[in-house]
Amino acid sequence: MEKNNRLLGGIKFFALSIFLVLYIFPFFIVLINSFKERKEILENPLKLPSVLNLSNYIDAFTKMNYLHAFLNSLIITAFSVFLITLLSSMTAYIFVRKKWKFNQFMFFFMVASMIIPFQGIMIPLVKIYGSIGMMNSKWALIYMYVGFGASLAVFMYHGFIKSIPLELEEAATIDGCSQLQTFFKIVFPLLKPVTTTIAILDILWIWNDFLLPYLVLMAPEQRTLPLSVFYFYGTYTIEYGPAMAALMLATIPVIIAYLLMQKQIIEGVLKGSIK
Repeated sequence: MEKNNRLLGGIKFFALSIFLVLYIFPFFIVLINSFKERKEILENPLKLPSVLNLSNYIDAFTKMNYLHAFLNSLIITAFSVFLITLLSSMTAYIFVRKKWKFNQFMFFFMVASMIIPFQGIMIPLVKIYGSIGMMNSKWALIYMYVGFGASLAVFMYHGFIKSIPLELEEAATIDGCSQLQTFFKIVFPLLKPVTTTIAILDILWIWNDFLLPYLVLMAPEQRTLPLSVFYFYGTYTIEYGPAMAALMLATIPVIIAYLLMQKQIIEGVLKGSIK
């Protein structure tokens, strides 16, 4: 029995090791090629660089206007995630606690809207918002992200809020709290696990999104990091070295944020899944 358990443990470890290698292999390829010259990349992209050449990073940092693009991505992501979590939690709270038929209709309407692919509405979206002068603005982009991200967030909050005992809110009301105070002092702190999950999903989605910013942000000074990386991909040629370095520069902030907050992230996801 013990021998079988060891054998099974060895097989699991081997399988997980294979999955780990497959998962990090693309990242490894981008990393090693970010230090190579174009000729060396074309000769053998799998070969380790003969010299750690930082000129690609300097070139990418300058051409993509990294600090400005980073600030644009940070502003768009931070405001979008903040508004999605705040407004969606309040909306879901009203849907759960107020048993109006209108609320039931709106909830199912929002859930149903999640099946509509973005590609099916992107042309009308650009045409309508372009006609009213809402294009080429990061604030218009934030507004769109809130609209597209609210449905999933409301759905997740809705299921979580239903598990919160109503007696807690009744006790807060007896103590003199208004409904708004009850939500922010009692209910919202209890939503931390699901809020963490939603924030992670939305940060990864918005930070790495390319298509919607590509359609909305026209001016170079409005570019986000994914749009700035696309600068190195021309119609007839690609600057492979700087492009790989730009990809690394765009990825590094997310990696650093995860390393600094991994304890809170894992704790929030685990609590959210258990709940």
